[in-house]
Amino acid sequence: MAGYRAHDIPYLAGYSQDGKTIYIDRHMPPTMKVAGREIDTDRFLILHEEVEKTLIDQLDLHYLHAHQIATRAEEAAVRAAGVRWRDYDRFMQKNVKKIGDERLKKVPADLDLKPYRDEHDFDLLQRMADCVATGKVPKGIDAAKVKRALDRHQPELRERLHEMVRKKR
Repeated sequence: MAGYRAHDIPYLAGYSQDGKTIYIDRHMPPTMKVAGREIDTDRFLILHEEVEKTLIDQLDLHYLHAHQIATRAEEAAVRAAGVRWRDYDRFMQKNVKKIGDERLKKVPADLDLKPYRDEHDFDLLQRMADCVATGKVPKGIDAAKVKRALDRHQPELRERLHEMVRKKR
């Protein structure tokens, strides 16, 4: 899994379109300290992303449902490791905010965008598109391929936004 921690990943972690790579944000600390112990957090994030991706791809679950189930699996694994969920979740939330406020400079070309589309995170998708437009992609990443993937979903995103506005009226 070389390079799985070499990118900027919104919301800490994500997965490739084919599900073969789990990405963890390059700024996310790989461990947390709890009661004098160093706890490897990557394994919990990987578990979450694997469960989520499998539920979406194999059972055709909507992202939000898959995410909720994956979070419960993650919580069970954290507790089984002898870590209080509250401590783990506080650590993750601190890093989500810190990482979420940074500019996205290195987004993997094959990052699965379904979670961001399902969450209607248009601002995030636009920032990813801006990253590509300014040429700020990791070495070896085909910016044109990322742009095509983003462009392919623009009509769907635009329609969902219009639908949301109609429902609010």
